Amino acid sequence: MATSGCTLLTKGRPLDCNRISGGIKNVYFAVYDTTKVTQDWAAGSATRGQTTDVDMGTTDLYKYALPRGTASFTDTLVGSRENGTVYYTPTIQVLLDRITPLMQNEMRLFGATTVVVFAELNQTYPANDHNVVVVLGGLNGMQLNAGTDASGAAWGDRNGYDLTWDGIEQHPVSVLKDYGTTIFDNTDAGAQIPIVAS
Repeated sequence: MATSGCTLLTKGRPLDCNRISGGIKNVYFAVYDTTKVTQDWAAGSATRGQTTDVDMGTTDLYKYALPRGTASFTDTLVGSRENGTVYYTPTIQVLLDRITPLMQNEMRLFGATTVVVFAELNQTYPANDHNVVVVLGGLNGMQLNAGTDASGAAWGDRNGYDLTWDGIEQHPVSVLKDYGTTIFDNTDAGAQIPIVAS
């Protein structure tokens, strides 16, 4: 039977027998203007749906370790049947403990900077237990468009930050190709990307 140009599905999906974990372990921020993300969406490609390279130039990645159970990402498909359009709106929400002068300044800088966000999930690859990393805003970047810093009222309330970045993309979030020994060691033309963790 002949297929039209719009009939491009290539795979089914059986029931997954592996149990996985939700949540995000770490997030890494890259400055959008100095970061080039290469994604593969080609039909029939063995790496389709993946980010296959990240070119950071001479800039760094900024790592934020997260309290357990405090961060999540969502990628929403937005379609218009009337206009024949589809796009995606990735969003990531991060909760951080403790109000500090340095983080007050970083929040101000985040508000003025477009970033690419790499979210290291608690989900792992069954073959090697490496954490899966998804790329948000790889083509158009992400912006901090909502956030609060608050003391809480009771002694047991959160003292810290609730920050949300969002973006708009023509493709869904991609999965960063699996790394070798340490995270990001097989991107940036094979060079280890410098990671600033404090």
